[in-house]
Amino acid sequence: MKAAVTEVTQRIAERSAATRTAYLARVERMAQRPPGARRMGCANVAHAVAALPAADKLRIVAERGPHLAIVTAYNDMLSAHQPYEGYPALIREQAHALGATAQVAGGVPAMCDGITQGLPGMELSLFSRDVIAMATAIALSHDVFDGALLLGICDKIVPGLLIGALHFGHLPCVFVPAGPMGTGLSNSAKSAVREQYAQGRVGREELLAAESAAYHSAGTCTFYGTANSNQMLLEAMGLHLPGAAFVHPHDPLREALTREAVATLVSIGPKANFTPIGRLVDERVIVNAMVALLATGGSTNHLIHWVAVARAAGIAIDWTDFADLAAVVPLLARVYPNGSADVNQFQAAGGPGFVLRELRDAGCLHDDVATVRGRGMAPYAEVPHLDGQALRWRALPAGSSDTDVVRPASAPYSETGGLELLQGNLGRSVIKISAVPDDRHVVEAPARVFDSQEQLQAAFKAGELERDFVAVVRFQGPQACGMPELHKLTPPLAVLQGKGFRVALVTDGRMSGASGRVPAAIHVSPEALAGGPLAKVRDGDLIRLDAVAGTLQALVPDAEWAARVPATLDPAQAEANGHDLGRELFAGLRRNVKSAEEGAITWM
Repeated sequence: MKAAVTEVTQRIAERSAATRTAYLARVERMAQRPPGARRMGCANVAHAVAALPAADKLRIVAERGPHLAIVTAYNDMLSAHQPYEGYPALIREQAHALGATAQVAGGVPAMCDGITQGLPGMELSLFSRDVIAMATAIALSHDVFDGALLLGICDKIVPGLLIGALHFGHLPCVFVPAGPMGTGLSNSAKSAVREQYAQGRVGREELLAAESAAYHSAGTCTFYGTANSNQMLLEAMGLHLPGAAFVHPHDPLREALTREAVATLVSIGPKANFTPIGRLVDERVIVNAMVALLATGGSTNHLIHWVAVARAAGIAIDWTDFADLAAVVPLLARVYPNGSADVNQFQAAGGPGFVLRELRDAGCLHDDVATVRGRGMAPYAEVPHLDGQALRWRALPAGSSDTDVVRPASAPYSETGGLELLQGNLGRSVIKISAVPDDRHVVEAPARVFDSQEQLQAAFKAGELERDFVAVVRFQGPQACGMPELHKLTPPLAVLQGKGFRVALVTDGRMSGASGRVPAAIHVSPEALAGGPLAKVRDGDLIRLDAVAGTLQALVPDAEWAARVPATLDPAQAEANGHDLGRELFAGLRRNVKSAEEGAITWM
């Protein structure tokens, strides 16, 4: 193991000792109880099995076979989740073949950030994660199950399911992915049309045609955003089958992997090699997820989500932990927006298995950890295939099949990870540096201050931004308006950078897993509404974003900076942030939410 990985892991373990011990005590207490049907009253059991076939009732009550929960994020609004429609029937069939039973315990909401980008609905997006966690808890609260299959893929859904499952840490759990859509219009071509539209060079018809060619069928979007980063992290945590992440929904291998997920859950249940999720997800597994994120230049959203996931398991991590790991974790993947390849090309070049093997061999991953497939990460360095009708795993070739997409740890794209911490008198923030050109790692320019993304877009359309500047977009944090992604700002800023201007974004909002080549210091904490220093910035202040030194500074004399009265959010805007499209229902979450670095948690 690399010394720095060991040191960070030990630091996390020491910091988390009290909360982790208390968490594990709760897990063990719950795990010691008799199975559900035996500890419940007769009326409770009768309600639980009332709609089941007689044979299933017999299996649960008399034969005491394994009874599995299905928690599904199915809807046919999300292309990634549409394939889940038929999964419950398939899972029940496979469970029956194994002497088990399965019920859909509940559904959880699943919204698509691609649909809500730049619209008021996006202000519900981050909070939907904790709603999903609560919905998972409600589904499992019937407390009759021996394990859970968790069906979810996209941005907030996987973290929400995982947080919810960790609050039922006594249950074995297996995540079941559904795979990406086939390759359509390339991500770079799609982005080029977006930039042309932002400049008025093409119309809505051309833009819609390009977007429809990129997002064209069932399956996950093919860029390496939050959804696909979720899948990479689940592989690194050993929470779904090795190599399951990026198999197409209609590939026969996908059905075989889903069936094997059921068998895997049965194999780690209370009658077998009991592996409850609360034991499995320890500080070493959390560090493995962090390392995988950094090595692939994954989504910035996970510097929020995995803080929350860790806390659900009694483990405390922060952005300094990410930064210290990033200093020693090599960047091994170039997948859009960090490169031109999509996730299908990533999979073909070796995918998660290649990356995890290289990290393991380079001493960046903890190997002696529990997974749903047993002890150790070795199985996650292999790839699945069908040998006739049988599911098998095989070793990957020694070298990369495409060094434009993945590279070995001995010859990485960079010696350091793709995400970095920035800190200074503007607060603490993160930047996805892996996609930013080297000559843009440092930007020093006058501030142009906006209190909404609409203000910036209006200034761009009016031709007011044809110069070097740092866009400070504030009052976008979780307390202010739910911390929406500001991905709609990418095209105009990319256009300006393409014209040769030195531009950057500084915000207490989010960008997205698709954060691209414009340098963006995001998640600035504390946020402006909570007294954060972004509220002190004025138009014309010289701002320095330095991803080399890891600093984010307003170059204002200390005395002047200290004396400034922070700006406040316009009352009309504050009123608008709290109404329409259900935003009223989330007022309590906005009041109680913790900072981005604390995971934007609403339940602690």
